[in-house]
Amino acid sequence: MFDTTDFSHNYLIKTAMLCKSMNEIGFGRYQYGLFFVAGFGWFVDNAWPVTTSLMIPVLRETDGIHPPRGKGPYLGLAQNLGLLVGAAVWSLSSDVIGRRWPFNLSFLITGVWAVVAGSAPNFGTLSVFVSLWSVGVGGNLPVDSALFLEALPSTHQWLLTMMSGWWALGQLAANLIAWGLIGNYSCDTHSETCLKADNKGWRYFLFTMGGLTLLFFIARFCFPVFESPRFYVACGRDDLAIETLKKIAKINGTEVSLTLEALQKVDEQFPEENVVKNRLFNDKIQKFNAEHIRNCFRSKKIAMSTILVISTWAIIGLAFPLYNAFVPYFLQTKGDVNKPLNLHETYRNSSIVSSVGIPGTFVAGFCVETKFGRKGTLMGSLILTGVFLFASTSAKTSNTYLGWNCAFSFVSNIMYGVLYAYTPEIFPTKIRGTGVGLAATANRILGILAPIIAIYANLATSVPIFISGALFIFAGILVVFFPYEPRGHSCS
Repeated sequence: MFDTTDFSHNYLIKTAMLCKSMNEIGFGRYQYGLFFVAGFGWFVDNAWPVTTSLMIPVLRETDGIHPPRGKGPYLGLAQNLGLLVGAAVWSLSSDVIGRRWPFNLSFLITGVWAVVAGSAPNFGTLSVFVSLWSVGVGGNLPVDSALFLEALPSTHQWLLTMMSGWWALGQLAANLIAWGLIGNYSCDTHSETCLKADNKGWRYFLFTMGGLTLLFFIARFCFPVFESPRFYVACGRDDLAIETLKKIAKINGTEVSLTLEALQKVDEQFPEENVVKNRLFNDKIQKFNAEHIRNCFRSKKIAMSTILVISTWAIIGLAFPLYNAFVPYFLQTKGDVNKPLNLHETYRNSSIVSSVGIPGTFVAGFCVETKFGRKGTLMGSLILTGVFLFASTSAKTSNTYLGWNCAFSFVSNIMYGVLYAYTPEIFPTKIRGTGVGLAATANRILGILAPIIAIYANLATSVPIFISGALFIFAGILVVFFPYEPRGHSCS
């Protein structure tokens, strides 16, 4: 997709050689294992924001945790501030210190603070802990998508889209666990007084989700995850790139023909472009400046692509949290006209909506390799997501509303699957973490607005959901102007 107006000759040639080598290695045991341990990142990325929204309606203890009147959405605000910090710090650092450290540490931070949050004594303390665990969550997708994509042969890049299946599973798991724990160990929705002793479901919920995340953290050490060879080449460590390729080939039971001498000959051919020294960590720390960000705008075409992708992520960053912040309340009030749903019915419906989204993953994986490509599939799914949200506001019964939200869940999972795959594909390795990080950061910045709106708006109104639908449609229109179509191209 890129040419010498975008990046140097030696970088483009070396990444093409690495791509050929990865194709020689093929898709084998290493990639299968990475599909699971990297997939946990997609799982956590969706499970934890959903966790917060599922907790808010039951935080009404008279002698324990309860938000100030009308200030429950402050918990969502704390979450989005943490997600913003995580997206900025982890993604930018992944282009400086590598992918592996953020890949592992983000889970540790999330799991530890989530378990601690289950023992929070008051609403303010809980909000702080939510923000802290969200710092870990915020960096998962930018880092994990880069690490997984850079380990794939070009014939299997479509699998990055299929990773959204983990995203859907995260939402489903959170809803099912909440249904079992919050639904059975919480105060009766019809009781006026809610005591802490009768409302331990949300604490059990946090202990379970935090423990699950820590298990994911441990699992990542049970499988050998190597640093990206493409990252090493981008940093001038050709020797480490070759060494890593050989390790991956050994696990897959294949061989790699690329040699260190072949990569060094490229530098000899273009000596004026060989400006990166052979000292990875120290040199990168010394050069921790805006160079990676500037490279996202170094040519007119890349700048246009970066701006449009960041804008799309930002719009979705407001649209989806806005929907997510209001849907638990809205579901609870969409009973048989005037009859509100109880906790069991609310979490049951949320679980049904989550499960319907899983097949969308397979549809996305199929469509991106057809004539629709990444752009066509992304545009269509964004517009349909908005249309179904519009339609959901007309529902008069809980079953009708449930049906519209099932349709929304299906197409939105197609949309997220393509978006999370398209974005790392259109940034080359040397700025992939930064590019995806900028998009994710914009997404989190706009996401902060959703809980602020929820603080001052009527939680039972359909207007925020109506606005969310319009934003999805507008984002779909922006996709038309994306300059790159990754289908048929290997990542650089």
